[in-house]
Amino acid sequence: MTLEGLELRWIDIPLVSPFRTSFGTETERRVLLVRAVTGDGDGWGECVAMAEPVYSPEYVDGAAQVIRDFLVPKLTPDADPWAAERAFRPVHGHPMAKAAVEAALLDAWLRARNTSFGEFLGAVRPAVPSGVSVGIMDSVPRLLEAVDGYVAEGYARIKLKIEPGWDLAPVRAVRERHPDVMLQVDANTAYTLADARHLAKLDPFDLLLIEQPLPEDDIAGHAVLATRLATPVCLDESITSAAIAADAIVRGATSIVNIKPGRVGGFLEARRVHDVCAAHGVPVWCGGMLETGIGRAANVALAALPNFTLPGDTSASSRYYATDVTEPFVLEDGCLRVPTGPGIGVVPDQGVLRELTVRTEFLPVGIHG
Repeated sequence: MTLEGLELRWIDIPLVSPFRTSFGTETERRVLLVRAVTGDGDGWGECVAMAEPVYSPEYVDGAAQVIRDFLVPKLTPDADPWAAERAFRPVHGHPMAKAAVEAALLDAWLRARNTSFGEFLGAVRPAVPSGVSVGIMDSVPRLLEAVDGYVAEGYARIKLKIEPGWDLAPVRAVRERHPDVMLQVDANTAYTLADARHLAKLDPFDLLLIEQPLPEDDIAGHAVLATRLATPVCLDESITSAAIAADAIVRGATSIVNIKPGRVGGFLEARRVHDVCAAHGVPVWCGGMLETGIGRAANVALAALPNFTLPGDTSASSRYYATDVTEPFVLEDGCLRVPTGPGIGVVPDQGVLRELTVRTEFLPVGIHG
């Protein structure tokens, strides 16, 4: 595979409804797509950074700058995904930028070998159970209306975003309305260890887990919190590598792990996190970042690995977008099918891309320095 360059493409894609979490509300996504242009065809990756640095230090335009100024100069025309991963190590941080480039290279590399993402990663099932993430609402009745709809659609698990002031009442209402649904909550770092007694009041609601209740750098605090809750603690933002995952597990800070390829620097590291957790007997599930079909296709393949034993945030395209950039992912009996075509198994609709594109930039490889 001869890599000629990377195309960066900024698109604006509206959400079907506002999505609110403890760190803000989104009504549309500014998405950075990466296209690896090779002599054997193209590959696509999606950067999951948000437009502003509110979820993590990364943001769309910053990720583009890192790719342009620091990652592309380290690539060579014969770069494969593993060589790129090694070349990127001197660049500290910026996992979402690295993951987007790696995904595009992997997609191109696998397409050239007529191999699917699922086959390459080690998928063991043809479809994965799909969960849905429900944002913070203006009222409990509106929340119940939304949850009722998702349960009726057949989602295998409901995740409620929570924050101080929006936790006990909405969780109680959903549990009373749906006593048998698999239910979990996600705090996105909104609490502190001083809230342990309050968070323990969630225990009676038979939750699968509470996700990332404390700040991402507070592994010790999560270890203490885990001893004070009956609800299992799951780490998300804290898990940035397989090594960190192992440390958090050994310290008792987490008994379930959310794996997001963009957060750990790519699918190669995501598979290592999966393997480390499996070795420790810790189940994992695939988190989501409101991906388009490009990012969702790769995530669904990842979620088909053996230790992904809990439904992930691999929702149908219609959960977020009226029109996706690829053929839409559709919920079937509570599951999404794992693409079986070469690479990520989907290709972007060029007409939709043209309508959504804000700008593009081509970065040639091999002429730097």
